[in-house]
Amino acid sequence: MAGKTIGVLALQGAFVEHEAALRKCGALVRQVRKPEEIQEVDGLIIPGGESTTIGKLMNKYGLDKVIVDRAAQGMPIWGTCAGMILLAKEIVDSDQLRLGLMDISVKRNGFGRQVESFEADLEVESIGPTRGVFIRAPYGEKAGDGVHIMARFKEKIVMAQQYNLLCTAFHPELTQDLCIHRYFLTMV
Repeated sequence: MAGKTIGVLALQGAFVEHEAALRKCGALVRQVRKPEEIQEVDGLIIPGGESTTIGKLMNKYGLDKVIVDRAAQGMPIWGTCAGMILLAKEIVDSDQLRLGLMDISVKRNGFGRQVESFEADLEVESIGPTRGVFIRAPYGEKAGDGVHIMARFKEKIVMAQQYNLLCTAFHPELTQDLCIHRYFLTMV
């Protein structure tokens, strides 16, 4: 991990919280807002927020194409909540902009609206127990053969990995538990 820099997409959403968690893990961190900054990082987090807004801003500033290229080159990318939606190949009942990198079908607001947000204990394969904070959270409805499902809640996919891509429907950055940030760092 020495000398590796993690970028946090800083267009909208919970990017400051991810930065703080990564720093607690000892990682070098930088905010990413421009395509050339994607070239300067070794891993990228797409935070929770509003997926439609983040998608439009990524497209407007040309970040989407660079992110897709870097993913194809093997750069690890982790999407939380809105980031999970943006990584998905399919978004149920939506044609919104997305990166389409992960072979997963995602349902936006799958667990309900803002007032139905909740926390739950999760068992994450290869990591162990953690607390999940679900805020207008999506969930994965189905996943392709190359997708490794790492956690479910009520039979819904809430964490998965496909090669260099990781997604969580919940917000690890809003807890004190750094286990998933540490896991992502092992991918870098």
